[in-house]
Amino acid sequence: LAIALWGTIHRIDPYARVDPAGPEPIEVQVVALDWKFLFIYPREGVASVGELVVPAGLEVAFTITADGPMMSFMVPRLGSQIYAMAGMATQLHLVADEPGDFRGLNTQFNGTHFQDQKFMLRARDEAGYRAWLAAARAGPPLDRARYAALARPSTVPRPLVFGSVTPGLFDRVVAQYRHADHGRMRAGSTAMNTQAAR
Repeated sequence: LAIALWGTIHRIDPYARVDPAGPEPIEVQVVALDWKFLFIYPREGVASVGELVVPAGLEVAFTITADGPMMSFMVPRLGSQIYAMAGMATQLHLVADEPGDFRGLNTQFNGTHFQDQKFMLRARDEAGYRAWLAAARAGPPLDRARYAALARPSTVPRPLVFGSVTPGLFDRVVAQYRHADHGRMRAGSTAMNTQAAR
């Protein structure tokens, strides 16, 4: 049983490539927000909310974080479920073998509109994916001001698309919580040292 479990755990490791010998995967950075998912395509320089468009048959490498409470990212028909946590970046690899639409959602309760935090993963053929990218590039930029508005707790009635993304946005979202934790640790250490000195 231990041998079978060990093999299975490593075979379904979400951090591992689906096909290590296959083509380079599409990269998507996911920021879980109250109550929506932001998808950033760092190589393509575009972003979307409420809709994730990927090429069918090509692996997608997700890097996932949260700007707020812990959430859970899942596309049930593609076999996934992984937590999104502030100050951390988890990973997940998925592939949609054929074109189609696949429901995605947050499965971790995070407040009033938890049930509305859903998205559609749309797997398209190469031509369809390229056409979507071309159309997305006509969208407004996702700058710091737009991100700040997007990060406020709210729902989006329809998918949003952004034609460009402020460089390093995902890394800054992760880092802001790491710096906050570091500051709290330093403050706690100072307080302990002060008490010890007394």
